[in-house]
Amino acid sequence: MKLFKRSSKPSWAVSLIPFVVLIATLFFVIKIFGSDALSGGSQVSLLFSAGVTVAISMFFYRIPWKDFEEAIVENISSVGSAIIILLLIGAVSGSWMVSGVVPTMIYYGMKVIYPSIFLFATCIICALVSMMTGSSWTTIATVGVALIGIGTAQGYETGWIAGAIISGAYFGDKVSPLSDTTVLASSSAGTPLFTHIRYMMLTTVPSFCVALVVFLIVSLCHTTPNVAQLSDFSEDLTCAFNISPWLLLVPVLTGVMIARKVPAVITLFIASVLAGVFALFFQPHLVSGIASGVSADSFSGLSFHDGFKGLFLTYYDKTAIDTGNTALNELISTRGMTGMLNTVFLIFSAVTFGGTLVGSGMLQSLTEMLTRYMRRRVSIVGSTVSTGIFANMITGDQYLSIILTSSLYKKLYKERGYESRLLSRSVEDSATVVSVLIPWNSCGMTQATVLKVATIEYLPYCIFNLISPLMSIFIAAIGYKIVRKMPNNEKID
Repeated sequence: MKLFKRSSKPSWAVSLIPFVVLIATLFFVIKIFGSDALSGGSQVSLLFSAGVTVAISMFFYRIPWKDFEEAIVENISSVGSAIIILLLIGAVSGSWMVSGVVPTMIYYGMKVIYPSIFLFATCIICALVSMMTGSSWTTIATVGVALIGIGTAQGYETGWIAGAIISGAYFGDKVSPLSDTTVLASSSAGTPLFTHIRYMMLTTVPSFCVALVVFLIVSLCHTTPNVAQLSDFSEDLTCAFNISPWLLLVPVLTGVMIARKVPAVITLFIASVLAGVFALFFQPHLVSGIASGVSADSFSGLSFHDGFKGLFLTYYDKTAIDTGNTALNELISTRGMTGMLNTVFLIFSAVTFGGTLVGSGMLQSLTEMLTRYMRRRVSIVGSTVSTGIFANMITGDQYLSIILTSSLYKKLYKERGYESRLLSRSVEDSATVVSVLIPWNSCGMTQATVLKVATIEYLPYCIFNLISPLMSIFIAAIGYKIVRKMPNNEKID
C-alpha cells in the first residue's frame, strides 16, 4: 500500500493513525465507564494505542523493538521522581488530615479570610506559596487542601475554589527560580534561567491579572452563607478533632524546609512523619478508631498495636472520619498512597505511549510536516503552543511535553532568527500550565485526586491556565519585545 511506503520513518499521515485510535478508544471508554474512565479504561486505551504504534512501525518500517524499549525506558526514568513525590503527597494528605493539621488550618482560616474576597485571596496565597516553594504540586497538596475546606464552608462551588487554587499555584510555579519545570524549560531551550523568567513576565503577569480580576468580581458577587452555617461547620470540626495552634508547627516547619531548598522528596517525607507524630499526641482517638474500625466515641486509650496500625493505615489507605456533617465528612476523607495508584498507572501508560511515538519517529514526522508551513512569527509561536498542548495530551506528562516541544522547535527558531527565550516562554505558556487541564495527564489526575474535584469540573475556572497560551500568541501577534535577527545580526522584525 502506498500509505505504508518503505522509508526510514513513518510519514505524517501514518503517524496520525495511533492518535485516531487513541481518540476513538477514549471516546468509547468515557461513554461506557463515565466517571470511572480513569480507573483503568483510559490507561488501557493508551497502552493499546502504543501497541498499534509499535505494530505499524515494526511490520511496515522494520523499526527494531530495541528503539522502542530505549525510548520507553528513558521516558519512565524521567518521571521516576514525580511518582515518588506523588506517593508522598498521598501520605501527606492522609497524615495532615488525621493529625488535625488541615482541620486546624481550615478552622482558623474561616476566621481570617473573608468570604467577600475569598477566591481573590486564595489565588494570591497560592501564588506566593508556590513562588517560594517552586512547586505547584506541594502548594496544592498542603495549602490548597485547606483552602478547599474553607471555601466549601463559605458556600463556594468546588470548581471555582479549585480554579483559584490552581491558577495561583501555577503562576507562582512558572515565575519561581526554584521550579523544576521553569528550570527545565529554560535549559531545554538553551536560555539563561533569569532571562527566561524576566521574558516570561510579559505574558504571565497580564494573564494573572486577568485571573485576579475575575476571581475578585466573582467573590464580591458571592452570597455569603449565614453565620449559623459557618458556626456549625466550625463546631463539627472541634467535635471531631482536637484543634490546637501547636498543630500549625507542621506546616511552619515544612515551609522552613522549603525555604532552605530541601529537596521535595525529603521535605514531603519529613512533613508526613511529623504529622504522624502529632496525630499520636493530638488525635489518639482517631488513630485508634482507624486501627480498630470502631467509633472514636468508645476510645479508652491508645495501645502500641493500634497506634502503629492506625498510623500506617493513615499513610497508605483510605480514612473516613464521622463528624456528623455530611459535607465535612466528604471533605476530610483521605485516600493515602493507594489513592494515587490509578495516577501512577496512568503515568506509566502515558509515558509508554509517548515513548513509542518517539521511538517510531512518528512525533518527529508530524512536527516536520507542521514546520513546513511556518513562515511568520505568529504561526511559529502558535504552532509551538499547540504542540506543547498536544504533547501533554499524547504523553500525559508535562516534563516530557517540555522536552519534546523544545527539542522539536529549537533548530527552527535558530534558523528563523528568533531568540531562544521566545521558545522557552512559548513552551512554558503551554506545556507547563495546560497539563493540569487534561484529565489523563499526570498533573490533571494528581490535582483532581488531591483536591477531590474532577478535572472537567475545575477546568472552566482555571482562568490563568486558560489565558496563558492565548496570551503567548497575542503577544507574538503584536510583536512586543520580540526581536528577530538574521545570521549577520541585523534586526529585521
